[in-house]
Amino acid sequence: MRIRRAVESDLATLERFIRDLAHYERALESARATPDQLRQSFFGESPLVHCEIAETDEGEAAGFAVWFVNYSTWTGTHGVYLEDLFVRDEYRGRGIGTALLRHLAQVCVTRGYARLQWSVLDWNTPSIDFYRSLGAEAQDEWTVFRLSGSALELVAAGD
Repeated sequence: MRIRRAVESDLATLERFIRDLAHYERALESARATPDQLRQSFFGESPLVHCEIAETDEGEAAGFAVWFVNYSTWTGTHGVYLEDLFVRDEYRGRGIGTALLRHLAQVCVTRGYARLQWSVLDWNTPSIDFYRSLGAEAQDEWTVFRLSGSALELVAAGD
């Protein structure tokens, strides 16, 4: 297995992984990103989002990690926010998720970033158990909030 940075020719693979992850998370109808949006986000002039692909020795894409740089005012340093981590069913249990997380941890350590952080759905017990097995700690005292759709528009308009 090897981990490599996604390139533009991986766009169809990224689309498939995103849809497969959305299906796994029971939210397929929410995965609406277009190929053009993904192309611009990952491979545009100044991409702010990154993707690592885990491949088998045979060159088969087995999983991916989508991430971006965040910042902590408390530590005064950047960090990595893991937006998506996904390993195809047939490749689970082979260390691919661990390898992707290890790769991102190495990015953090090499760059002097203080944190690798992500969210997980509260019902996703297999993933929660996996993350805890690596020493990750749940941040249960925090609640995630989101503005989107008409609420976002109303706040932006000042109404």
